[in-house]
Amino acid sequence: MSVTIDLGRRLAAEALGTAILVATVVGSGIMADRLTDDVALSLLGNTIPTGAILVVLISILGPISGAHFNPVVTMVFAARRGLIGSAAGLYILAQIAGGIVGTWTAHLMFDLPIFQVSETVRTGSAQWTAEAVATFGLLLTILGGLRFRVEAIPMLVGLYITAAYWFTASTSFANPAVAIARSLTNTFSGIRPVDLPGFIVAQMLGALIAVALASWLFADRRNEIPPISSKESV
Repeated sequence: MSVTIDLGRRLAAEALGTAILVATVVGSGIMADRLTDDVALSLLGNTIPTGAILVVLISILGPISGAHFNPVVTMVFAARRGLIGSAAGLYILAQIAGGIVGTWTAHLMFDLPIFQVSETVRTGSAQWTAEAVATFGLLLTILGGLRFRVEAIPMLVGLYITAAYWFTASTSFANPAVAIARSLTNTFSGIRPVDLPGFIVAQMLGALIAVALASWLFADRRNEIPPISSKESV
């Protein structure tokens, strides 16, 4: 039996999920930076918690809101008519607000000033390309999971982000709400506010390319002409 969940609960799930995700990203970055001066180890300490929390959050909040936690994911679902326009706008606002609260929560946990602005430079063609690639891969992972392995989506997304932290030059933000939240922390995971527009444009471009490819690559085959068998070809 399908259950309709009211919009208020769905928005709460989106805000909470994004808040916990950002608190994990920022908090684990602070912890890793405090524990070691080795940048590679710090990145590893930032990567594993992020991938792990995504599996948890998507598993427990997915049945409520769809576990978008990401404006580009919400925009894709709205374009696919899986979410009406007004609800999509509220989802995005909830994600941004939740992400900011997540950053502030991480600061409180580590006894840092709550209100900060990042000074970490993340700009240039390599970073923008990396963000487009990271977001492309994330959306392709989600859409492929929806097409073939819905039950595996939490693990697929968690594993993809874990990998993308390391194969992209930008460490895979792949999320405008998370990028905005990370601009408000002058810690390991931060990004200067002035660098946000380039990241967000790249993320949206990567998402659009993923949707275009997925609509062809993951198309339902039922309408295709069946291949000619060896007997019919004789």
